[in-house]
Amino acid sequence: MRIKETILILLLGLLISCAQKNKEVKKASILTENPTKNVLLYKDIQWGKLNPARGDNSPLAATLWGDRNAEVPTGFLAKFKDGFSSPPHIHNVTYRAVVIKGMIHNDDPKAEFMWMKPGSFWTQPVGEPHITAAKGNVNIALVEIDKGPYLVKPLSEAKSTYERPINIDYTNVVWLGYDQTNWISKNSKALMSFLWEKKEGKSFGCFIKLPPRAKIKLMSMGEVFHSVVIKGEVNYLIKNKMETLVAGSYFTSQLNTFHQLENKKDKEVVLYIKTNDKMFIEGI
Repeated sequence: MRIKETILILLLGLLISCAQKNKEVKKASILTENPTKNVLLYKDIQWGKLNPARGDNSPLAATLWGDRNAEVPTGFLAKFKDGFSSPPHIHNVTYRAVVIKGMIHNDDPKAEFMWMKPGSFWTQPVGEPHITAAKGNVNIALVEIDKGPYLVKPLSEAKSTYERPINIDYTNVVWLGYDQTNWISKNSKALMSFLWEKKEGKSFGCFIKLPPRAKIKLMSMGEVFHSVVIKGEVNYLIKNKMETLVAGSYFTSQLNTFHQLENKKDKEVVLYIKTNDKMFIEGI
């Protein structure tokens, strides 16, 4: 008798879970009649100096969202010349970063160089001494902060906190499929990797990987949604037109929105996404 009761409870839980997912997807469908979407193509990005005090030795920077000089969440691209190596320094805020092009090293000044390639992820805690170096014809990273301004400070202002830096090479990223997360449908063949999460604001960051020749519809339910193409080339539907987004391109939306994407190439596509609510990916 207890076995039967247990089976019934498990079945009831499964039905409730499926019903909840269908309810969320239906909710997203209702609220996406007039979604607010914006796209910034890589070719249209405007570059300026990341650290003007260094003059021509400064890396370049381009803001995608927010304002790195203000007290707001911000995402920007940083571009480094081949052979660039910064002096040891600290920052006044913690940042997260993803390599988009070239190879980048970011670590303690005394650490051996570990060259991270596109798709690698790292974090740099506030007040922690480090250097940043780059190797390659074009070296670009996405840098993200929860609150600005983003400043470079001398080692004399270094401080120790509970935070520790993280360096994840692209080969060590852990990917989840449809059988490991209920955010992906089986027919999409997409993969997901959760990178970080903050309870405050319920925000999190993740990678989405699209296999070659894949076409998906991504339903984002968060009021905050930022996505940057990290690897590959993807077509994105906006205003009844397909835009081609290469690595470094950016798209965003507000409220619950459908994002239709297609990978027409024979190489995989990797997207970085920051949002504050659930997503669901289904194949088309």
